[in-house]
Amino acid sequence: MRLTQFWERMNQQFGESYAQSVAKDYVIAELGGRTIEQALAEGEPAKRVWKAVVATFDVPQSLH
Repeated sequence: MRLTQFWERMNQQFGESYAQSVAKDYVIAELGGRTIEQALAEGEPAKRVWKAVVATFDVPQSLH
């Protein structure tokens, strides 16, 4: 998954403004207690980060 695809899915799930807030502020256990922004900045693959988002939030099947 490319980073652009990741952000498209984030925006579809949360809306553009809230997606940025979730990425910046929400600590996700599946990412080792990091935020989305931290995980991506530290080189975590976008696909793995997206899987953590899916596991944490009620993401519709169409966005999996």
